Amino acid sequence: MLSQPHRSLSRRGFLVAGAALGLAAGPARAGTRPRPFGRYGSPAARRDSKTLYVHPGGAGDFTTVRDAVAAATGSGHTLVIAPGVYRQTVAVDPARTEMTWIGASEDPRDVVIVYDNAAGTPKPGGGTYGTTGSATTTVQADGFTARWITFANDWHRADHPEITGTQAVALKVQGDRSAFHHCRFLGHQDTLYADSMALGTFARQYFAHCYAEGDVDFVFGRATAVFEHCHFRTLNRTDLPAAPYGFVFAPSTAGANPLGYLVTRSRVSSEALDGYFKLARPWVPSSDTTARPMLTVRDTWLGPGIDAVAPYTNMASGYPWQSMRFAEYRNAGPGAVVSVPENRPQLTRAQAASHARQTYLGDWRPCA
Repeated sequence: MLSQPHRSLSRRGFLVAGAALGLAAGPARAGTRPRPFGRYGSPAARRDSKTLYVHPGGAGDFTTVRDAVAAATGSGHTLVIAPGVYRQTVAVDPARTEMTWIGASEDPRDVVIVYDNAAGTPKPGGGTYGTTGSATTTVQADGFTARWITFANDWHRADHPEITGTQAVALKVQGDRSAFHHCRFLGHQDTLYADSMALGTFARQYFAHCYAEGDVDFVFGRATAVFEHCHFRTLNRTDLPAAPYGFVFAPSTAGANPLGYLVTRSRVSSEALDGYFKLARPWVPSSDTTARPMLTVRDTWLGPGIDAVAPYTNMASGYPWQSMRFAEYRNAGPGAVVSVPENRPQLTRAQAASHARQTYLGDWRPCA
């Protein structure tokens, strides 16, 4: 059964809402929520010694997510985050394993972690941030889980015509066993970087009931990642005269990794003109000339924004997408119509049986 539309606020709507909030670090609905931490306790009624409370107005242990992460040394901490717009960059290093972030209102629109660095943004000490350094939130630790959080990067190329490095990452996640439930990822180019710590490390990641939007390669990286019941939305562009406006997926799966990206029971919609977006292109050569990107899209609704005739294209001519591992199975919608079969590799029923969450995630059960 195909996923229903995910209740979401687009990046443009988010910016309008942010303007109304003044993008201040204050509660989103403070006047109507006397219990800012919902059902998750409070500093006065702490769930356990490893639960920390974040509140922008001072009602928690910390006023910023960054400070709470810095205090959560070791393994197994939980951050309960009150509604607010947290304008900051945050990094979870490899030592802070098994960490959980919870949006206390259980609505991802209420807890927003956002910043506005791009790859070409000048750094205070010289140079630029680069794609990795542009990330609003970076997670390197294994066993990370987030629920009901919005990760955003509100840098936009139209506001900075002098900058050519337009990649602007909302979330870069590299840890194994990383799970995101009911989260949003807002940006334009390179919104969600689902990656691993090293070329030979096959990090497993799971995204369930999430929403991601952008334009160029806005879900990319070399992780083994499962996207289930997710909604991907392509944004309109006014800076380009013709299609394509961009690409939803750009995997860079290592050649030795048997499993890359799996998109299942999801949907792809668009605010751009029909046929102006490609479904994917392989991110290769990148820094790994031996990569063999893998993407399987199955049981998913593809809207008219996807170019149904030629949904895949190359990033570099020497690395044709046909030599990569792209496949589809039982997709629906106007963007899924197969009119040129050689442009849309399809799995057989027998092949599709191995392209399932359980196969990709192995002995890890994030849904349990």
